[in-house]
Amino acid sequence: MNFSELEKSIGECQKCSLCQTRKHTVVGKGNPAAKLMFVGEAPGEQEDLQGLPFVGAAGKLLDQYLIACDISMEDVYICNILKCRPPHNRDPLPEEEDACMEHLRNQVRLIRPKIIVCLGRIAAKRMIDADFRITANHGRWYNKGAFRMMAVYHPSALLRDPAKREDMLRDMMEIKRLLETV
Repeated sequence: MNFSELEKSIGECQKCSLCQTRKHTVVGKGNPAAKLMFVGEAPGEQEDLQGLPFVGAAGKLLDQYLIACDISMEDVYICNILKCRPPHNRDPLPEEEDACMEHLRNQVRLIRPKIIVCLGRIAAKRMIDADFRITANHGRWYNKGAFRMMAVYHPSALLRDPAKREDMLRDMMEIKRLLETV
């Protein structure tokens, strides 16, 4: 499978009911040969309208962290577990995540990142550990197969609770440190 086949497969996907309410599928953005892959939970309203991940307020905040930590977009690919927006930005249902996991696995196979960073608890619970606690475990490295993985706060959580922004900056600096060694 190549990227055009992946995009076509995602665009035609009808494995769950989210296909009935989406405006656009949201595949990903960034360098398709990136060493660092960020994975969020699902597209929001702006992402659904534009067909790109992390373009709303949370995406702008993530961009600020990347700039502050001197992480180039050339080193980054950003996507979500879900490729369609859940209504009213509700949390993804397990069956929706299940329906999209093969798309995400294909993205990971194509990109072959060295580092995968989960944005928020939902992505971390799905990709690192079902019992993951974001407040207790953010910023810790995990070895999962060929990947080094970490979870950080979702940027939307930082918009709601600015007190967590310092933790996010420390976590992002640690990601930059490891990125320089891979």
